[in-house]
Amino acid sequence: MKIVDRVFLNQDEIDLIANKVFETMRLNQVRDIFLFSCLTGLAYADVQKLKKTEIVKGLDGKMWIFTKRQKTDTPTRVPLLASALAILNKYAYHPACDNSGKALPVSTNQKMNAYLKEIAGICGINKELTYHTARHTFATTVTLSNGVPIESVSKMLGHTNIKTTQHYAKILDMKVSQDMALLKQKYNAG
Repeated sequence: MKIVDRVFLNQDEIDLIANKVFETMRLNQVRDIFLFSCLTGLAYADVQKLKKTEIVKGLDGKMWIFTKRQKTDTPTRVPLLASALAILNKYAYHPACDNSGKALPVSTNQKMNAYLKEIAGICGINKELTYHTARHTFATTVTLSNGVPIESVSKMLGHTNIKTTQHYAKILDMKVSQDMALLKQKYNAG
């Protein structure tokens, strides 16, 4: 089996995009929705169909996404980080959301990808930025590299098989380096 080279953003690139103020509302909106997926792991189709009613209070009293993946019909439950919740709140009264009950005003996948290329160019990010990059970024930079167990990441991504999630773990040389640095500190301390 050939390992696909999955493009994802590192934390500096996420911050660069998040902090950039674009000249057009269109690019600011695309950036926000893309970042929402970086923070939740939802694929384009799942964000596009996400309804306000699928944002609910979980057992922990915090806000979660309770939805089903369009691709696999697998239930997906994702606790919302504060910045993801802020994006939802920002668009809560957007006309496209008010009329449809959708959580975010999502353009077509083709338009989103075209605008993401534009965003990458403006931010000086030399990666092939597509909407799916957000899902890979969630799996790698946002969760696995911050110590979230692979089982939890797999569940949030709606994977039916952990082997699918393990592909993300294989590309995290940085995480391996950090883990080994901690081990080296322990050995050197003694």
